[in-house]
Amino acid sequence: MTISETSPQTEPTITEEFDVLIVGAGISGVGGAYHLTKQCPGKSFVVLEGLDSFGGTWWMHRYPGIRSDSDLHTFGYRFKPWTGPPIATAEEILSYMGDVIEENDLARYIRYNHKITSAQWSSEDNLWTITATRTDTGEQKFFTANFLWMCQGYYRHSEGYTPEWPGMDRYQGKIVHPQTWPEDLEYAGKNVIVIGSGATTATVVPAIAADCEHVTVLQRSPTYFRPGRNRDELAETLRELDIDEEWIHEIVRRKILHDQAIFTQRSFEEPEKVKQEMLDGVRAHLSPDYDMANFTPTYRPWRQRIAFVPDADLFKGIESGKASVVTDEIDTFTEKGILLKSGKELEGDIIITATGFNMSVLGDIDFEIDSKPLDFSDTVTYRGMMFTGVPNMLWVFGYFRASWTLRSDLLSDFVCRLLAHMEEIESKRVNVQLRPEDKDMELLDWIDPENFNPGYLMRAMPLLPKRGDKREWQHTQDYWREKDEIPAIDLDGSEFLYG
Repeated sequence: MTISETSPQTEPTITEEFDVLIVGAGISGVGGAYHLTKQCPGKSFVVLEGLDSFGGTWWMHRYPGIRSDSDLHTFGYRFKPWTGPPIATAEEILSYMGDVIEENDLARYIRYNHKITSAQWSSEDNLWTITATRTDTGEQKFFTANFLWMCQGYYRHSEGYTPEWPGMDRYQGKIVHPQTWPEDLEYAGKNVIVIGSGATTATVVPAIAADCEHVTVLQRSPTYFRPGRNRDELAETLRELDIDEEWIHEIVRRKILHDQAIFTQRSFEEPEKVKQEMLDGVRAHLSPDYDMANFTPTYRPWRQRIAFVPDADLFKGIESGKASVVTDEIDTFTEKGILLKSGKELEGDIIITATGFNMSVLGDIDFEIDSKPLDFSDTVTYRGMMFTGVPNMLWVFGYFRASWTLRSDLLSDFVCRLLAHMEEIESKRVNVQLRPEDKDMELLDWIDPENFNPGYLMRAMPLLPKRGDKREWQHTQDYWREKDEIPAIDLDGSEFLYG
């Protein structure tokens, strides 16, 4: 800890010093803290979290029915067996994370209500200087760290994404985004319109439909859903055989990942067949005369994220008559609801805009490198985790077609290995740089929109780093290759520059 004198009239500035600073106490940050304590026990570190508790998305989102859309055997940590149902509620996930924190004495490293506003790198000192504001007191706090580990996730917590539709100011009911769900929202006995067709809609609608007079899902275009039982038969069988939970966790994880790899590969190699299988899975839960146009997307599977529907609860709501789906476009809001381009008007007491979120590109923090503002769109990404010209920093950005935490664990191992290597060669700084063979490499957008193109990613693309046309300079989204590639990275390769 250092104390800097300012003037006789002001309090001295206290700067806390650490080897590593982790940004965020969500699923990635808590996992990173665990791995640091186990793999780099000699490193000092702190975790700064802007919210008032751990959990990130699972703490911030409060809408009814919030649950995972990935199975917890792979979304959970590899080191902590998951013993509940594959699809878990936010409450169950927070309880699981709380156990990780308590069992590993991680709470002492976490500072809540610390929102980071700026991070400045000094090549002279080989340090990041981080400024944070206490959200509960307004007080500024200062930290230095040799290594900055960005685990802040990709949601902008302050607001969700709601398009500006004509006539919204005329609507006399309530407009609610799930990300800022009011605790006092009364929807019982009301007619509700939910705009959107993704995982949030698939969660909210079953959670509120029984209490509402009726829920209408309004979608511009259909999306893919995968209904299934919210239990894992393999896990249940192994428990009946009295197998240890750690073994069950590992076996079930491997089986799920094996099945996911095959499904993902098939979605590229035989998309029409996979599409028909998915449509048949939905049809099995709807009456024979139901118009499947509402659940038949125009794009191939996995071009956007696929929402799992546990125990087919969304479709049960439709079959019961408590929920319905309309595929159309919005012309304008009216006093009573929404006028569609087809000329039909939907009336509703409440309109829920389940229309996605805004990305937080590296926490919306003001970064500087040697007193110069850093624009990440001017950098090239190294495997979606480091950036050219940005020293001693790693960003955890997970997978779209597999669980986020799989990459969080992989990158935790990489950070710990990199820190140990830097200590071994007595280096205080590491940059990634394009190699001579990359000199004429074409630079492209962060993600190929022909491969994956959700709205939140497309809106943020101008702010994101560039990718190259070689695997080393891309976030490939391919866990099944990265699980072997990342541990095998040569830390003395020519893409790493130490100082």
